[in-house]
Amino acid sequence: MTTSGDFMGTYYFDLRDGVRKRDRSGIQFRNDGEAISHSEIVSEKIRNDEPTRRGDLCIIVIDESGREVHREEVFPSTSPAG
Repeated sequence: MTTSGDFMGTYYFDLRDGVRKRDRSGIQFRNDGEAISHSEIVSEKIRNDEPTRRGDLCIIVIDESGREVHREEVFPSTSPAG
């Protein structure tokens, strides 16, 4: 993870809903944390825009080297307290 200088890395935000849909364009961020924050914002937007819950939908954050940085569940499962 690079955090110094003006270096910007390209991050890709693949969607997985049973089948993985590749992000071919990507977005530049300074570090993994900024890319993860972006995935959280996108996830929240999808939750607000979609009336039906899709339990296995997630956003997979990939850095430019192809390394998976984070998985953000769009509709996180909530386990009953017990």
